Amino acid sequence: MSKPVTGQWVIRQARPGDVETLVGFSVAMASETEGRSLDRERLRQGTQAVLKSPDRGFYLVAEAASGEVVGQLLITYEWSDWRNGVFWWIQSVYVHASWRRHGVYRRMHEHVLAQARARKDVCGVRLYVEGGNRVAKTVYGKVGLSPTTYEVYEEDFLLKHGSAHGGSSEGARSGPHRETKKGKRTL
Repeated sequence: MSKPVTGQWVIRQARPGDVETLVGFSVAMASETEGRSLDRERLRQGTQAVLKSPDRGFYLVAEAASGEVVGQLLITYEWSDWRNGVFWWIQSVYVHASWRRHGVYRRMHEHVLAQARARKDVCGVRLYVEGGNRVAKTVYGKVGLSPTTYEVYEEDFLLKHGSAHGGSSEGARSGPHRETKKGKRTL
């Protein structure tokens, strides 16, 4: 990775040639935030499925002036009958360690908001965060997101908490910004 220069990147939609970077970033994010070891081939297929089918969502990447991809996020969709519109869910956020705390996520978030607000069918953006993750809550608050009264429940048929490929249950569904058990902060 090149040396970070604050603000010197372009936010663009991911392309098929970005697949290996997206997979590598998602593997790193799952390991850092949830202690999970993901099946790379399943992840590659899932990533390619999004790139091939825009109805599933889309990836945005932050590209440095050098041309290297230094951050990513995934947008997926949730229909709201109450609002007669679509929420964009921000997922799979990852910024390469050497580029953290340089405004990469903020810039990607601003790009998402600008795109979402320009569409009449999008009613808002959402993401989830682990309840005790103060670092993430601070970051998300600084970009204008507010907590809701909702909690997320799930029954995951593929990635079981505590399984060989599922990592520990601590930190599950923690989002991209959290303090690890060792006190390290990840973005």
